[in-house]
Amino acid sequence: MPMAARFIDIHVIQSVPFANLNRDDTNSVKTVQYGNVLRTRVSSQSWKRAIRGVFEERVGHAALRTRRIGERVTRLLTETRGWPQDLAERAGAHTAAASSIKFELAKDPKDQKQIVANKVLTNAMVYVPETAVTELADLAEEFREVLQGAKDIKKPADKSVLPADRVEAVLRSRNGVINLFGRMLAEVDNAGVDGAVQVAHALTTHETDVELDYFSAVDDISALWGDQSGSGHMGHAEFSAGTFYRYATVDLRDLARNVGDHPDELRELTTAFLSAFILSLPQAKKNSTAPHTIPDLAHVSVRTDRPLSYAAAFEKSVTAAGQGGHAAPSRATLSQYAEAANRLLGTGGILSAGWAGVDDKGLDGLGTRHTSFDTLIDTALTSALSSGGTA
Repeated sequence: MPMAARFIDIHVIQSVPFANLNRDDTNSVKTVQYGNVLRTRVSSQSWKRAIRGVFEERVGHAALRTRRIGERVTRLLTETRGWPQDLAERAGAHTAAASSIKFELAKDPKDQKQIVANKVLTNAMVYVPETAVTELADLAEEFREVLQGAKDIKKPADKSVLPADRVEAVLRSRNGVINLFGRMLAEVDNAGVDGAVQVAHALTTHETDVELDYFSAVDDISALWGDQSGSGHMGHAEFSAGTFYRYATVDLRDLARNVGDHPDELRELTTAFLSAFILSLPQAKKNSTAPHTIPDLAHVSVRTDRPLSYAAAFEKSVTAAGQGGHAAPSRATLSQYAEAANRLLGTGGILSAGWAGVDDKGLDGLGTRHTSFDTLIDTALTSALSSGGTA
């Protein structure tokens, strides 16, 4: 389909209260030193996983990333198709062992020196549509008699009795989730898919402090009987709060290449991604912090030239407003930087630009104001996907 537009950039300013959305290996808040000050950071992997969860709900299908595809097939065969456990485990193991992906066998949790027959883990994580599990179970059904006479998989050198070409064909299958986010699977020929979205790490627009929260838990029985004082457990955790700048871009030509000649699907996937990007939130520590805010501002631009992040707008840490608060000055800073950047680059590469948020005026650098996130997204997509590339 004719397409003047190439990129859809989405920028978000979002205030998040006391939380720890993304922890490192020591349970500490992730940070970054930027502009010579410490900022709170949420990794792109963390937020992208949250985005994918919302995206999958909106488009109505899911993808599965796992090393345990064989065990997933086993569970389907036993729980819904009535296979005996031992045969289902053999079928799952032969499924996982059938492709060109190298594999290993799981260790006995009680004795790590002992491997467990038919508990096959692929060395690479496969990333397939959820429906691929059903397709692999169907293949096992077709070869049930062969599997009944086959040997168990007991070592990595054992060969599967299932046809490798048909298993790998399933591993190459894709859906909208994979077409959008891409797939890296070098072990299977032609299984890789170039992702059409790029997501930046989120960082606060201002300097932040990491706070230690001391907590204790009361032993209810001790409290009831009064035979002990103090807590039953004590500990501490790290948290922070701040106003985040978030950015992502969709390469429409890459996505169009992945979905083929299906303009309705192209629009559906892009709409679902932009909405999921705006509304998603990583779920770490949600039960103890409930930091369920929405963005103060979302800005979407449709460009023909190149993606353009506005992260540099916040290289100089935003100073809180006179009466406190970083959100309003962050929104103003973003608008001012966007206007300056587009003046330097020229506006020839911009097909449309707009914003929606809590402000009702004063953000002229971000284009046309819209009353809701939905109308903002719809207007951008209409501009991007029209034959002439204009709204």
